[in-house]
Amino acid sequence: MLVRREPLRSLNKGIGLYLLTYISQGLQVKGYLAVPEQALPAPPLIYCRGGIRKVGMVRKRRIISMAKRGFAVFAPFYRGNEGGEGREDFGGEDRYDVHHALTLMQSSPEVQPGPVALIGFSRGAVMAMLAAKECALAGPVVVWGGVSDLFDTYEERVDLRRMLKRVVGHPRKDAVAYERRSPVYWVEELRVPVLIVHGTGDAQVGVGQARKLGLALERAGKDYTMELYDGLGHRFPKEEDERALDAVFAWITRKLGESAGKG
Repeated sequence: MLVRREPLRSLNKGIGLYLLTYISQGLQVKGYLAVPEQALPAPPLIYCRGGIRKVGMVRKRRIISMAKRGFAVFAPFYRGNEGGEGREDFGGEDRYDVHHALTLMQSSPEVQPGPVALIGFSRGAVMAMLAAKECALAGPVVVWGGVSDLFDTYEERVDLRRMLKRVVGHPRKDAVAYERRSPVYWVEELRVPVLIVHGTGDAQVGVGQARKLGLALERAGKDYTMELYDGLGHRFPKEEDERALDAVFAWITRKLGESAGKG
């Protein structure tokens, strides 16, 4: 449910930018909405940010860049951020902030009816994949530099262990909590196509996580595509990033078209 919609100054002519406040599990949560004003109603997309709290916060420039490709893009901050209520828990209860964002997008007059595509970056891949598993409204999902096995993240990222133990628990004592946040363990439950995008030089989320997810999807007989970018890190340089975005949106558009054809 939408509580408030505040217009913001956009960095790009022709793209409307707003700060939305909406309700998720009784909490007021915030996020940015970017819409291509000359192409409404537009197909909807939710961008699931990475990081936690201030780290990895949604950048206006990022979602404007996506909206320029003809989509209405909403990026939730997740609960407890930028004045929102509650506290995020890395793919636990805060996953409902994405669930309710799907409903919010579907009820917007600026949005075309139909499935809502998702792009999950880094930890946001967990949020996007959980929504794809649990929500009928979810459309094709892009896992970009994404976490697919939180056990691996705990091993790889010594700098994150304290936060993970505090927010999720210890991987040995709280294995179930880690599995719930690790898409490789439940790909059989996915009903939508998945695109995996990853740089082979990623030092923050190792490319092994992308390969592991691809293998799990392959074994489960799911519709997936994997694009590995040789030598690129967690965040791509501008030129490569733009090319990757073009490829991502071409894939999303194609999959939405296939879905409409089946309907």
